[in-house]
Amino acid sequence: MEPALPRLLRPQELLPLLGREGVLIVDLQEEPAYRAMHIPGAVHLDAARLSAARPPVQGLLPEPEALARTLAERGLRPGLHVVAYDEGEGLKACRLLWTLDVLGHGSWSLLDGGLKAWGDEELPLTNDVPAPRPAEPWPAELRREPVADRELILDRLGNPRTVILDVRSAAEYQGDDRRAARAGHIPGAVNVEWRKALDRARPPRLRPEGELRQLYEQAGVTPDKEIIAYCQTHRRSAHTYVVLRILGYPRVKGYPGSWSDWGNTFDAPVEP
Repeated sequence: MEPALPRLLRPQELLPLLGREGVLIVDLQEEPAYRAMHIPGAVHLDAARLSAARPPVQGLLPEPEALARTLAERGLRPGLHVVAYDEGEGLKACRLLWTLDVLGHGSWSLLDGGLKAWGDEELPLTNDVPAPRPAEPWPAELRREPVADRELILDRLGNPRTVILDVRSAAEYQGDDRRAARAGHIPGAVNVEWRKALDRARPPRLRPEGELRQLYEQAGVTPDKEIIAYCQTHRRSAHTYVVLRILGYPRVKGYPGSWSDWGNTFDAPVEP
């Protein structure tokens, strides 16, 4: 049996895996951009199909059967190792990886720096679209461990063993940037903007592991605690979820709906 692939793959580590049986590379660019240029062998997935909305709440999980069908259409089946990337800072790729954890498919990696890092290293690109190899949808059961909802968070408020992690901008956290009926943050939440995990010298790659650990631990986000991450619609917080999983944090949850849910629920407590 081959050793498991790391959660974070650098471009040069992905290169020898192109075409390998058992590895599925998933591209989350917009489809026209994918058709123009992508990593050889990568299949396309529309990131919009990974979330659902009940306005004003956005970023919810779709129905399990719909999720399983979407991923099976792209060829995902048990036993495959998924490597995800997008053309930006990894938000769409990380939303997919969080979704895989929710579906119980824990064999995945993030391409560090995504398509930009791949191109910066002058690695091969193509416009050849591989023929689809759809799989049978697996039983659609959602695992609760990677998911937080409003009721669970209300139950955890003030619990010293839980950290509510707000990964939005400081302006959103402080209430200066209003994106819902109410502004502010969940009481007791600590603010570590998701973008701070990016290497400023080589964006959108991640900072070195030691710097990432220091970033979170200085804010009290430590591996011995349950971490619940949120943003506005659980795309930025999916990125932080994946970073913490890469660091080996054992108990991390994402809040689908995030502030679009909490900030539009008038009996949910808010701190300015």
